[in-house]
Amino acid sequence: MIKQVNAKLNRPIVLLNVGEYYATAQKEGIGTLLGSCISTCIYEKGGGIGGMNHFLIPGDFRDEEIFISPCARIGMFALELLMGELIKLNVDRDKLCAKIFGGGASQPGNTSMGDNNIRFIKTLLNMEQIPIIGEDLGGKWARKILFFPENGKVMLKKIPMSATGSLASDENRYLKKVGAQL
Repeated sequence: MIKQVNAKLNRPIVLLNVGEYYATAQKEGIGTLLGSCISTCIYEKGGGIGGMNHFLIPGDFRDEEIFISPCARIGMFALELLMGELIKLNVDRDKLCAKIFGGGASQPGNTSMGDNNIRFIKTLLNMEQIPIIGEDLGGKWARKILFFPENGKVMLKKIPMSATGSLASDENRYLKKVGAQL
């Protein structure tokens, strides 16, 4: 996670990498770059509180270890950790809503990773009874997003995967590092 001040926006911006999450009640932006990954932006309507996560692996629910792992790289825990931080900020759970982004086909010839992430996050948010009020998912695009938790606004820029440099190889390195398979 990198925190910096954006002079153009005149506010702090927190940049997330895979497996990270951040929640705030301050006037900060939260940004990231997504390929196959998903970012869930959750905020309290009218409350000025919100946060975002960034995950690559939805998780294997047949593996008992997923239920005891505290790792935010796994979608289920990425959402639970973010929700925990929002609760610490005294969010009103009944006023929460979500915007979801990512799930692009960053791996040449393989759309299943992004598709699996999309299905997973939609199912999980439905189970958590958090309405999805905005989304930009799938396709052959990478996405640069900047989320403003105080009002739920998101700035989105779609980028051809080929223009993201090493995004696909970064994802592959990450998967190897955590011992996951495509």
